[in-house]
Amino acid sequence: MSLGIWSLEFIAAFAVASVAAAEPDAEKPKDDRVYEMRTYYAAEGKLDALHARFRDHTVKLFEKHGMTNVGYWTPLDNKENKLIYVLAYESNEACEKAWKEFLADPEWKKAAAASETNGRLVAKVESVFLKSTDYSPVLEPAAVGDRVFELRVYTATKGNLDNLHARFRNHTTKLFAKHGMTNVAYFSVAKNAPNGKSQAGADDTLVYFLAHKSEEAGRASFAAFRQDPDWIAAKTASEKNGSLTTLPDGVKSTYLKPTDYSPTR
Repeated sequence: MSLGIWSLEFIAAFAVASVAAAEPDAEKPKDDRVYEMRTYYAAEGKLDALHARFRDHTVKLFEKHGMTNVGYWTPLDNKENKLIYVLAYESNEACEKAWKEFLADPEWKKAAAASETNGRLVAKVESVFLKSTDYSPVLEPAAVGDRVFELRVYTATKGNLDNLHARFRNHTTKLFAKHGMTNVAYFSVAKNAPNGKSQAGADDTLVYFLAHKSEEAGRASFAAFRQDPDWIAAKTASEKNGSLTTLPDGVKSTYLKPTDYSPTR
């Protein structure tokens, strides 16, 4: 069989598979929870104190008020003193209620005041609400072992987010697993936050987490993945009308280490 004929057959197969996979697997549990990824920028010299407050107080109070602690991480290269974490809520209403009660809790007020006698611990907070994709593994916090995580954020070209999801659903996630990467979770940005405020990125952003044995292992896995003929064929077929991600900055990667109090490690 010639390469040209093979390529045409693959493109046709890819198109059929993309349409067939548009409907999520009926047997796969549907995750309708509301997720929130929060990024804290600790004030200069305050990251350790921020960790202590989360370890000793915050995570317990989150659970008290019905929030699920999914994971807490810091970048391996942490020049900006970041703490990144993910929470889950049963619904938008549950999220609003939980935060209202948490912020009013006397235990939280006492812990916050005691931790900030020498100044505020957090200089800036970023928050984005997420929804699980239909091809994401069900996200259950688990302390598996000594792993490194990778947060990857993709910005799709205009009108191509569904095509990007199709490529991940039909090809990418399987090829990641083939090359030793663990698919942890895949998210789209929710159109609106629980308070109804619209969010940027709902039409063009894919957020996902992978796990690796180490940063070096992760980079080696990606190097092998990019050279895999199955990936090259899938990418070529999906991008016959142009790239699915914006160039040159449509893919951003951050390697993370879990904190000692993270439920997901």
